[in-house]
Amino acid sequence: MLFLNNIRLYVRRLKLEYVCCLVIVQFMANSASAQVLTLGLETTTSMVNHHDPLEIDKSLTLSKVVDLTMDTHPDIALITSMEEEAAAISARSKSWTAGASQIAVGYQSIASFRLNYGTANLMVPLWNLGQRDAQENLAKEAEKYVGLQAVSIRLRVAGLVREALWNMTLAKIRFEQARDERETSKQLLSAIKRRVELGDLPLADQLLAHTEFLQKQSAFIMAEAELMHTRKRYTSITRMVKVPLLHEEALVGTKELGQNHPTLIAINSEIDRKQAEINTIKAIGSGQTNVVAGILSDEGIDSRSNHAEFFNVGVVVPFGGGVHAQPQIAALNVELTTLTSQREMLYRELEQAHHEAEHNMEVNTVELDNANERQKVSEELLRMTQLAFSVGEIDLIDLLKIQSQAQQAILYAKERAVIMKRDIAFYNHAVGVVP
Repeated sequence: MLFLNNIRLYVRRLKLEYVCCLVIVQFMANSASAQVLTLGLETTTSMVNHHDPLEIDKSLTLSKVVDLTMDTHPDIALITSMEEEAAAISARSKSWTAGASQIAVGYQSIASFRLNYGTANLMVPLWNLGQRDAQENLAKEAEKYVGLQAVSIRLRVAGLVREALWNMTLAKIRFEQARDERETSKQLLSAIKRRVELGDLPLADQLLAHTEFLQKQSAFIMAEAELMHTRKRYTSITRMVKVPLLHEEALVGTKELGQNHPTLIAINSEIDRKQAEINTIKAIGSGQTNVVAGILSDEGIDSRSNHAEFFNVGVVVPFGGGVHAQPQIAALNVELTTLTSQREMLYRELEQAHHEAEHNMEVNTVELDNANERQKVSEELLRMTQLAFSVGEIDLIDLLKIQSQAQQAILYAKERAVIMKRDIAFYNHAVGVVP
């Protein structure tokens, strides 16, 4: 009888070890998944009745996504209006006259001679000395500013797209990890229930395992919600439901922050444009010189007409009006000084962003090796702990503690791998690389 009981206990122990080994294998298989950084975002499990579908388009690239986003971005209307303004300034600089010509028609009566005359005068404003050159320079600066501003806007849009894609990638990694942990916890709960039924473990262990499963399920629900949020953020920015299969970037190299950054080039061009505008106002001086040509005739006006016609020509030269242009020039100088101040602040911000991006890459390069080593050690410790629990050498609470540490180490290593690639994209953005 004693011999048969020993046989039953031995068989029971083999079954329990087999179940626990299955849990270990499943956990390790899950931890090794999702190593390829793609945006395969379709989920097979959903705890909440809310889903923001995205379609993977293998033909899409980061540059193409930025192009399509630019087409629908609100700032595209600003570019269009700036192009129209530049075209208008250019058209004015090509005009033969400095302003609109005027025709003055009048009537004169000489009472003492009882004579009546009709008058007609044409006034044509002429360009002041150097004024047309200043206007042509303003047109050139306005056209240049439009092109550079478009590049600056594209870089800003590219930054939004980069951030949205990498946030979505990180959320996907965390979602998959939460899903795997939930599945592992579910399998462990099943194994614990079986052991409780066999009388090998107390009911308290089953309740503890059930609590752990519910916690993992809550974490899974929140991770899924966060993934949906990042999807919505992407579609809100791009106005698209398609994502590229891959969006990793190659490091541009040891590129330093300089004055060739698109945002700095754009604001420098805006400063040049504002200075050209000031020079144009200064070139007007007291006003426009006008050439006046006209006729005076009594033909058909007075029945006693002696058929007299007079032709006159003259020049109207303004003077003493420079003081009236000073308020406009002073206002433009305020705008110019504001732009100069903004440029200095912008350079400091870009310099700080460049330093942070460079430093983050250096830190994460070292930390990634540490995270991978930590993952290996944690996985090995978990294997040993699982086997120790299967033979009753440790309690369930110790197993759950070590399992949680291992899961954190695995997630951390996955995140570091993604963040390292994200840091490359952010560094490229910091130095002004436009995809």
